[in-house]
Amino acid sequence: MVSFKALVTTALALIPSAIAAPADTSALVARQNSPWQWWTEGQGQFSCQQQGGGKYSCNWNGKSGGGMVAGTGWGAGRKTVRYSGQYNPKGPGYLSLYGWTRNPLIEFYIVESWDVLAPGEPWTLRGNYTSDGNNYAFYTAQRVNKPSIEGTRTFTQYFGVKSEAQKTVGSVSGTITTGNHFDFWSSKGYRMGNFEQNMFMVTEAFANGTKLPSGTSTITVS
Repeated sequence: MVSFKALVTTALALIPSAIAAPADTSALVARQNSPWQWWTEGQGQFSCQQQGGGKYSCNWNGKSGGGMVAGTGWGAGRKTVRYSGQYNPKGPGYLSLYGWTRNPLIEFYIVESWDVLAPGEPWTLRGNYTSDGNNYAFYTAQRVNKPSIEGTRTFTQYFGVKSEAQKTVGSVSGTITTGNHFDFWSSKGYRMGNFEQNMFMVTEAFANGTKLPSGTSTITVS
């Protein structure tokens, strides 16, 4: 999967590593009542701004080894998330709802749009389901001895990925009822843990081999 990530907790503490973040996390910014994730890695041109009211905008042009993640967040768990705006990606990356649980330690994604997914670890298909009128495929992957919200650990990733036929780029909007996803994953034996971190609606872009990311996004979430 992506080789970088950082989280902002509800207590506004900076967590130095999640997926495979390097030591420098100085670009992360947390703002009370509207947690904000903004982080870059490697070379390229990356610019993202939080604009208030759940709105943020990004533009990016990554080089080999470069990438970014940015988004607005709030407390995780069972809730309905709505998003709208413009998302125009080229290359690896995605627009997704993203977060973690503890006990068990799980990193989860609900992937709404993308150009090239290009996962780092192999994905295993666990089933298909519907939520909010959309079809999703449920995949899992394992990361071995990688940075996480609990330090270097081995943990499982869950991915709910909207069908290719239903995902859009350009003008995007949608509703994510998180409990629908969590319940299906659990029915397949992949339960969630404790929601102790914020989750974020993020724009993520990353280089994968010769595939380089570029694009723009302006997203409002509620």
